[in-house]
Order: sequence, then structure tokens, then C-alpha cells
Amino acid sequence: MRIIPAIDLIGGKCVRLYQGDFNQTTEVSPDPVAQLERFIEMGAEMVHIVDLDGAKTGRPAQFELIASLCKTAAVPVEVGGGIRNLDTVHQYAEIGVSRIVLGTAAIENRDFLKAAVAEYPEKIVAGIDAKNGKVAAHGWLAVTEMDYIGFAKEIESLGVSRIVFTDISRDGTMKGPNLDALKALIEAVSCDIIASGGITSEQDVKNLDAIGVKEGIVGKAIYEGKIRLKGAAR
Repeated sequence: MRIIPAIDLIGGKCVRLYQGDFNQTTEVSPDPVAQLERFIEMGAEMVHIVDLDGAKTGRPAQFELIASLCKTAAVPVEVGGGIRNLDTVHQYAEIGVSRIVLGTAAIENRDFLKAAVAEYPEKIVAGIDAKNGKVAAHGWLAVTEMDYIGFAKEIESLGVSRIVFTDISRDGTMKGPNLDALKALIEAVSCDIIASGGITSEQDVKNLDAIGVKEGIVGKAIYEGKIRLKGAAR
């Protein structure tokens, strides 16, 4: 299992949210470029970047910053947040983004998801953010009545091969990942599963690896030194 450190952006700075709450924001670094370089020095093999402003507004809010981060990065970059149309997908592909995460758009526009996967089968990742088993959208501000397992099966049928699953109630809490929800997802679909939310310790990493999670996105635990990039992923 591979650990992917997260850079969440609001207003050009690196932040962490608690359970996806924009009112519970902690700045962790004023310089995203320097933070990216630190992660790479620590041994990151990929970096996950989220435009939280974009996720909230529905359009890229920090494209130029993310472009500069991609230019700086010596490793692949995965980007999500506010990607709701093919033009934006093309723009991110053109600046060298290796993986493009579609969340709200995958929920609300299956035709767009299908078209994006057809054009970039290796780049497109579906983001499933869930609260109490129900899929959330619009930067986690709206929770639907859609069951996350049923949604995963549907998007797999459209060609999605990789899913980022976030349990919102665990995100930023340092309480560990939702292993039961992740195991149920792994058993339901054949997609590679990337876990996000609550990964706190190297034991969490071992537990995720044991149930078949391919990668884990980690934020707060890395910033606080509870998980090491070198060695933790093996």
C-alpha cells in the first residue's frame, strides 16, 4: 500500500478541515510549493491536491497555483475540487496532472463522467465522499440519499477503475479509517480503492493493506509526524 500526502488549498494556503467543515479550518502551511517540496523530500511518490475553494464553488479557483505545483513536482500529482466539465479536465491534463478526481460531477452528470473516462481512462478517478453511508457532494456541503455502494457499482459500469473513498465523519479526526465501509466497498467492486479520512498511524496503514486498499491519502497525521512517508507504505 502506498501513502499519498494531501495538500488541501483554501486561498492559496495549505489547510486542514475537521470532518469537511469549512468553519473548522486550520492553516498548516502558508506556502504550498514549499510544502510540496517537503513531502517529496520525505519520500512521497505521489501528492494529492484538493482545490477546496473550487469544490465549494464548482469551478477551479486555484488553477494557476496548481499548475505551478505540477511544474515543481518531481512526482505524479492527483488533483480534485471543482472539476465539473471536460474543458477543465483537458486543462488539468495539459498541465501534467497524472490523476483527475471527479466528485460532484460524477454524482450529478453521468454522461460527463463516462466521456471523461473514455478520453482519459488512466487519469480519471471517481471520488466518493460519504457520511453515514450516503454520498455527499458540493465540497461535502450536501448529503444525498444515494448509498455509496450502489453508486460505486454504477460508476464502475461506466468504466471507472479507481475510486477515492472518504468517510467524512473520520476526516481530520485522527480516529482511524472506517475499515468496515472500505471492506464492503472492496468486496462490492473490482476498482482499485484509495482510502481517505482518519488514517492516523502505521497500524492503520497495515490494517488498510490487509483488507486490500491500494493507496491511502493522509493529511493531518503526516503534518503532525504520526505517520512517516518513508517506510509507512511498505
